[in-house]
Amino acid sequence: MSSPSKPFECRWQASRLLPAAYLGAQGLALGSLCLLDIARWASLSGALLCLLHGAWVLPRQLLLSHPSAFTGLRRDEQGWRLWSQAAGWQPVRLQRDSLALPWLVVLRFRLAGERRVRALCVPRDALAPDEHRRLRVRLKFSRRRWAAPG
Repeated sequence: MSSPSKPFECRWQASRLLPAAYLGAQGLALGSLCLLDIARWASLSGALLCLLHGAWVLPRQLLLSHPSAFTGLRRDEQGWRLWSQAAGWQPVRLQRDSLALPWLVVLRFRLAGERRVRALCVPRDALAPDEHRRLRVRLKFSRRRWAAPG
């Protein structure tokens, strides 16, 4: 592995598999709302909420076309930082329940100054295979990875 003092940076692109999985889940949710024996207003409200969720999530989390979408991660002497086009590099504190699997990295983080914990998925097809492996290794073995941004 590279030196812990050496900066690490990776940038990812939109995955092809993640939107397909999301749209499949949305289709199942909408289909189940149609099949349930509930009041018409409840079905329509549920369908509207599903569509609003899709309109919010698709550009920000899946297609990465919104300016506030996070598309990069950096580790340097100042700590972990996430990149978005709207705000540039922002310091973050990674959470202990972040997950690094061979096919998927789930980053759970808190932006500096925020109480809310956010999450983002980086599937295998969003990065080159070697970059994805280096990201997983860096997340698993980095010193002070849970430390607050400095």
